[in-house]
Amino acid sequence: MVSKTEIADANKRASERQDKTPTAVKAWYDRDRGQIIVDLSTDFTIMFKPKAAQELQHATPAQLAKIEITPSGFGLHFPSIDADIYLPGLLEGNLGSRHWMATQLGKAGGRVKTRAKVAAARKNGKLGGRPRKIHAGADARR
Repeated sequence: MVSKTEIADANKRASERQDKTPTAVKAWYDRDRGQIIVDLSTDFTIMFKPKAAQELQHATPAQLAKIEITPSGFGLHFPSIDADIYLPGLLEGNLGSRHWMATQLGKAGGRVKTRAKVAAARKNGKLGGRPRKIHAGADARR
């Protein structure tokens, strides 16, 4: 069981964080822009596309229409899909798990075309291209 001292310490840390970190005061989905808009306690407004966030990437506009702000102001909750966005993480650019973020960076990097990448692909093509994948089960069927 948690002691009263631990609860008091946790409340103190939360209060200190709330004093230093912007909180959400209003949030909505703008269908025309296709973006979630969040007004912050610092008089700033941020916007982002739902597909940029792991929890929201497959959500429909109807599912994004209702957004609840947590009592602390640090969270955005989307009740129709039971998804949550942590505002301090969002402000730091963390829109998903580390694995998901790394996957997104890898996809973006794979689409980038540079002279070196084009030259390497041409050189590889002259050598016969990429080797074919050998599936483990292929030898067992022969």
